[in-house]
Amino acid sequence: MYVVTGATGNTGKVVAARLLDAGKQVRVIVRSRDKAAALARRGAEVVVADLYDERALRDAVSGAQGVYLMSPPDPKSNDFIAERKRLTGLLARVVVQAEVPHVVLLSSFAAQHADGTGPILTAHNAEQQLMAAGATATIVRAGSFLENWTSVLPVAKRDAVLPSFLPLDRPVWTIDTRDIGDVAAKALLDGPRVQGTNIIELSGPVPTSPNDIARCLTRIFGHEVKPVHVPLEQLVPQLTAFGVSPHFAGLMRELYAAQATGTRIDYENVGERVYGHYSLEESLRELTR
Repeated sequence: MYVVTGATGNTGKVVAARLLDAGKQVRVIVRSRDKAAALARRGAEVVVADLYDERALRDAVSGAQGVYLMSPPDPKSNDFIAERKRLTGLLARVVVQAEVPHVVLLSSFAAQHADGTGPILTAHNAEQQLMAAGATATIVRAGSFLENWTSVLPVAKRDAVLPSFLPLDRPVWTIDTRDIGDVAAKALLDGPRVQGTNIIELSGPVPTSPNDIARCLTRIFGHEVKPVHVPLEQLVPQLTAFGVSPHFAGLMRELYAAQATGTRIDYENVGERVYGHYSLEESLRELTR
């Protein structure tokens, strides 16, 4: 039996579906039973639990052959790093106490760094906590989610401009979340390569810049989409205007500033390097439907 956290999110729903496709028994941990209805119809066992409820989590992962762990962002948090460190520490403790033989953790490129990476620091903390707890884990260090562009795609279609806080020619390794789900599910099914820590560095086929995104959208929409650089100083005011906490907006500013240099937000070049199957155009066509 496999347990999937975040099973109604972009990656978790793919992990759960792939495990069900393989004929495996799947238990999903969710906050809302209604959102997991499609998985339940396919035969998944649905457990409604708060990830901070240690007893409920221990019961949910008991007897599991493998567990998919992920820590969702909380843009309204006023203390995101500390809150997530408490959560991921609890998750690491629970899976070890429950003697789960294999954990697959959704992490991020640049998780090797202990500072200067904005919200990616939560992935660093989670990796370190699993290692310290003695868990056997496959850590999937994924690139930037291509779905992060979703909020500005309507602007590109309507106004023919693509706003970006990144320098327009700055390439970043991105990944379709469907590829993340596929790779994580395969890691669960294959089991760990070695006892202890296994690392998969995952990205799309090629790095992409805002210019690349705009050119691809031009083909998809049938009209020119012009990329426009937005000064980084505008990031915090814009995010807070949409309800993001000043604390979380500050973390995002730190992340974009690090990405802009092109030196810190990258892979460590350790473990197994895997490239996703979805091309930039395939992914954007799906996101713009």
